Amino acid sequence: MRWPIRLLLAALGGVALYLAFPSHDIWPLALVGCGALALATAGASVRVGLAAGLLLGLTWYTPMFVWASTYAGSLPWLAMSAASALYPAALGGLLALLQRDGRVRPVVGAAAWVLMEYARSVTPFGGFPWARLGFSQADSPQLGVVALVSVAGLGFAVALTGGLLALALQLLAGRPRRRPALAAVLAVLAAGLVLAPSALPRPVEGDPVQVAAVQGDLPPDFTRTLTAERGTMLERYTSMTEQLAEDVADGTAPAPDLVLWPEGASDLDPLAPGSREEAVARMRPGVEALDAPVVLGATSYGTGDAPRNMVLELQPGQGVDDTYQKIYLAPFGERMPLRPVMRHLSDWVDRIPDWEAGTEPGVMDVALADGREVRLGLGICFEVVVDTAVRDVVAGGAELLVVPTSNAWFGEGDEAAQHIAASRVRAVEYGRSVVHISNVGISGLISPDGTVHERTGLFTQALLEGQLPLRSASTPAETTGPWVVPAAAAVVLVALLGLVVRRPRSGS
Repeated sequence: MRWPIRLLLAALGGVALYLAFPSHDIWPLALVGCGALALATAGASVRVGLAAGLLLGLTWYTPMFVWASTYAGSLPWLAMSAASALYPAALGGLLALLQRDGRVRPVVGAAAWVLMEYARSVTPFGGFPWARLGFSQADSPQLGVVALVSVAGLGFAVALTGGLLALALQLLAGRPRRRPALAAVLAVLAAGLVLAPSALPRPVEGDPVQVAAVQGDLPPDFTRTLTAERGTMLERYTSMTEQLAEDVADGTAPAPDLVLWPEGASDLDPLAPGSREEAVARMRPGVEALDAPVVLGATSYGTGDAPRNMVLELQPGQGVDDTYQKIYLAPFGERMPLRPVMRHLSDWVDRIPDWEAGTEPGVMDVALADGREVRLGLGICFEVVVDTAVRDVVAGGAELLVVPTSNAWFGEGDEAAQHIAASRVRAVEYGRSVVHISNVGISGLISPDGTVHERTGLFTQALLEGQLPLRSASTPAETTGPWVVPAAAAVVLVALLGLVVRRPRSGS
């Protein structure tokens, strides 16, 4: 295969990967994208492999991350896309080395995909684990794999399936054609890898909890620059909660056990000395009228100089009872690495302070009015895509996962749809219900099988009400998840050692 064809194939593979994710949701194209890169690099030089991986990354991430330009502008978006594409570039070079004999190697190639996604998840500046293969599979029958081997293992399964299809195609296209029976077997095996996980059980039984989640939307003339008068956002949430209390009182709405507001719902600091009393006083009428705890997001300076992204619990008759401070701060969103350099890319850089990170996992015990206590697992905004953030709260006994987010930074692009898809995958991974509640949408109540209930649109006011099961049973992913990346590294290392001890063979 000539190098221009290889590069074109890789570029089309990137487009396929982009279309596999929300809002396009053509999940089988993730298999196509992985298979395209496998074919483009089989028998190629390392230089061509690097170029092929870079093209795949650019045609995948550039359209997928366009939402990053909503406020920051084009230069940060393009820089983010180009930097992200360096990881598939390295993958392409590695695949070319591993497949230098010209044959697609599905298992080793899938292991290399796992390492690429892990590297992008933790580097640089803490990484950005968005757009991983597993998060494209929320509607795929293959999703069931995630409960066995975690998001990383689901990514392996997707890449393995694509590699098997690529090898089958390679066998059929060989000159002379050979082993059509083997190609058919590979195709059947690939189909089995996709379809068989749908038979895996996804338990949804559990003690029900009645949840009310409030999506307030942005008030008129309110933007992420916070130009509106302080307290404007909070007024939205207090008034909607008080209206819910009236509906409960007159019998038109069920009484909630738990009320949830999203990230940043209070634009008055409920912990700072100068605003604490006013903020809590505004919140209390709805809390008292419902006789139910409210868990909400707020920005707080407390008595310090740096902002903190917080979740607070308000109890009837008590006020603020417990707090969680976000641990995994988003680079370039809640902290600004390379600030002097970044100033040349966007005027927004100096509007973004360096937030203070928390230290304790987001596990919160909330007492309900009926005497029960529910243990929440909190992941603020992008924390839901961070493996350790979610795994730690599940290991800490979380019975219900809560993802309070804003999404207002990203306009009407695909970010919100990509975000709730990640929460759906996490629900199946750990067998937990998830309340994904956003300031502006998309919000939803997600049952442990990944089904979304009460899904909302973007930039609308909405009240989500429903029962979700509380669950504490472990899935295998809780144990196997930490081992997927080391196992993938071992597979790749053995393959590389094999290249050293074997006599090099000419490529195709």
